[in-house]
Amino acid sequence: MTEELIIAGFGGQGVLSMGKILAYSGIMENKEVTWFPSYGPEMRGGTANVTVILSDTRISSPIVKHFDSAIILNQQSMDKFEKSVKPGGILLYDPNGVIHPPQRTDINIYKVDATVTAVEMGNPKVFNMIVFGSYLKIRPIVTLDNVEKGLQKSLPDRYHNTIPLNLDAIRKGQEIVELVQEV
Repeated sequence: MTEELIIAGFGGQGVLSMGKILAYSGIMENKEVTWFPSYGPEMRGGTANVTVILSDTRISSPIVKHFDSAIILNQQSMDKFEKSVKPGGILLYDPNGVIHPPQRTDINIYKVDATVTAVEMGNPKVFNMIVFGSYLKIRPIVTLDNVEKGLQKSLPDRYHNTIPLNLDAIRKGQEIVELVQEV
């Protein structure tokens, strides 16, 4: 099993954190992992993306041009990465940040209204964990137990008290993800 994923959005949306938690979760499952972040110098408000590869076998390069899955959180990222999803692959997006939904007919498309759900949960900071939960519902490549361990490894100790809230957000994301198009 190999999963090549791109997560893309604005800086400050938790894009890099989501990738880091997935990477640590993969390590907890003894998978081969790469985490390859990319962001502009402006950080918050600028575009950010991260490529994460999880595999049962050795990974030859962290650089990927075509992805099995894409998590897209803003229109600029949709414009840039929609065409990079492999035919038959998965594209997950939050409609709040995307003006023009994906147009491809050869990929599986899902949406999650994570922005509204995070506000309803009383904490907009869990937005990325709602999205992450939706992705894990579609592609259960790591277990929730290992995600909890990944959260413990990736979050500074002072934020460990937020792990239960993050896990609740992940579960909520698994509940609310919607299939838009299946190929």
